[in-house]
Amino acid sequence: MEGETFVSDLASTVNATTLIDAPRGIMYDRYGHVVVDNDLELSVTYTNPSRTTSSQTMLEIAEKLEPLIEMDTERVTDRDKRDYMLLKMEEEERYELVTREEREELDGVSAEYQLEIERITDEQVESLSNRDLQVAAIFREMARGYANSPQRIKQRITDEEAHVISENLDRLPGIDILRDSSRTYPYGDSFHAFFGSTSLIPSERIDYYLARGYDRSDIVGTSFLEEQYEEVLRGQKAVVESITRREGSQTIDREVKERLGQRGNDLVLTLDMELQQRLEKILDDEIRKSGNSFISDRSAYAVLMDPRTGDILAMAGWWDRGDRNRDSFADHSGNVHKVFEMGSSVKAASVLTGFHAGVASPGTRFNDRTIYLPMTPPKRSWNTSGFGWIDDRRALEQSSNVYMFEIGMRMANCYYRAPNASCGWTTGSGGTIERAYQDVRNSFSQFGLGSETGIDLPSYSSGLIGGSESGGNLLDLMIGQYDNYSTLQLAQYIATIANDGYRMEPRLVREIREPATDPDEQGAVVKKFEPTVLNRIDMSDTHISRVQQGLRDVMTRGTARGNFANASYQPAGKTGTAQVKVAVGQGDNRRIVDGNTQSLVGYAPFNNPEIAFAVVVPDVKLGSNGGRQGIAQEISKSALEAYFELKETRNGATPIEEPLLEDINMN
Repeated sequence: MEGETFVSDLASTVNATTLIDAPRGIMYDRYGHVVVDNDLELSVTYTNPSRTTSSQTMLEIAEKLEPLIEMDTERVTDRDKRDYMLLKMEEEERYELVTREEREELDGVSAEYQLEIERITDEQVESLSNRDLQVAAIFREMARGYANSPQRIKQRITDEEAHVISENLDRLPGIDILRDSSRTYPYGDSFHAFFGSTSLIPSERIDYYLARGYDRSDIVGTSFLEEQYEEVLRGQKAVVESITRREGSQTIDREVKERLGQRGNDLVLTLDMELQQRLEKILDDEIRKSGNSFISDRSAYAVLMDPRTGDILAMAGWWDRGDRNRDSFADHSGNVHKVFEMGSSVKAASVLTGFHAGVASPGTRFNDRTIYLPMTPPKRSWNTSGFGWIDDRRALEQSSNVYMFEIGMRMANCYYRAPNASCGWTTGSGGTIERAYQDVRNSFSQFGLGSETGIDLPSYSSGLIGGSESGGNLLDLMIGQYDNYSTLQLAQYIATIANDGYRMEPRLVREIREPATDPDEQGAVVKKFEPTVLNRIDMSDTHISRVQQGLRDVMTRGTARGNFANASYQPAGKTGTAQVKVAVGQGDNRRIVDGNTQSLVGYAPFNNPEIAFAVVVPDVKLGSNGGRQGIAQEISKSALEAYFELKETRNGATPIEEPLLEDINMN
């Protein structure tokens, strides 16, 4: 009976639903320290009610908003400025940019617009006032939004800006203030890179996220842990429904209903933040102590992990590219993305490979002397006079190159007897050299050298394989001077030997928990990640035990005895020095400088390993040129001492005075 009345009421009622982002889950270290938190803040947004809203209307709103907020104009591009200038022009001014004849010849409105943009002179662009740039910055963000979806114009608005905007919302259609949050890092740059970053959905992945129920304006994790655990960390959005009834142009009633959102689930990491801070300081101290020891860039990388579980306890990188004005030299991600020739630190894998191939066995002795092969430079150990007849343990202890060469040659059917003797190995069509390369690399991959580590990150390096499979390069492969590996791969390799041949999957997250209501407590466990065995290497317990004894010899009476012989924590390990050539200078001044990459791998205690480590210090000058030797050993020694000291006494990680705020990326 009153159908017309209800139809009229319906026509005058506007129902708008807005989804408000909830804070992301936070991250804890293994001892409950909050390492990634949320900073609650306010954002000013614009919701375009229709795809048909004109640019001119949006510009008018931007001009009204401009006096109320301070915008960062650094992101306003030259094209943004020209678009803004065209919108400000009268129709007659725009017609003066392009003649009628030119418009008739152009193919469509888009071509006309492009030509108008080009006709605006650089002088006109440079004449824009600061107010113009502020308006252009606001309009730029408004135009990037989608219909019926709040688009952030500015995050972290001040209380004063929030008050003045609130007082003027009635004359700013589509503008609103929403509760928002951004990431904060209580420990600054410590491990910061691995936490990852967030931003608007990248354009190349928009379809992926839309198919999973995301909105185009959502903030998502775009790297490292934030990306890897996006589905866990994202919060449940709040829903705000606004029902407005109008008579003519007047609002007579407005009702707002809100369904609260929920913060995302939390991550408990394997990270020991106190140990991480100690490790970062050790790298910083040792690199600075080394002075002018580096050929060009100064850098060092270190990974500490539990060989029994794969837990990453600390992972730090330090890199100075010569920019002394940098606030931080942190390069933690270099542990998983940068690869190097690791030198003799891989020789434990070489010996085990020889044992498994049957070309050597525990106690086998080879004559360490200079080897001469056709079309190959003389091959010898670091002790140019040779070590004479030595067995496998002595070869590891003194880092014999020739012992590893003999293993490689025998795997390629080369039994070297006298200077310039023919080896009998063949190349091409699956010859013995090619088979030897394949067998060695297959063996090395079981330890994690040249294969995927399995760490819970969206991307990492699996190493770099050398290209030319010649006989001489095969020998270099056996001593870690051909294929390239990451520091994490090196740590996984030595952890596999420490763990009696079981290769564990490295992991950064051990638990997922519900968001806690009490800020001083953690929520209930949603999922607990158990340690994962990736594989058991194809070597016998007897062979592994023999190599473990050789690694202990390295630290007690071998190449690392000076730093570790009397260590109470009884380490085992292997030193490495890879020869490198680094190009420095520009143009006519460009030259090649010889140097080395220092490395050390190991674990402790020898009889019951609970920590494995890998340290890499690239591109150090030769000792004869002023390079400091033993940097990797000094870093390793200090890192192990820090680990065992913290087992006895803990003071807790030290937060910085003001938590580091996330660098908001609205692009």
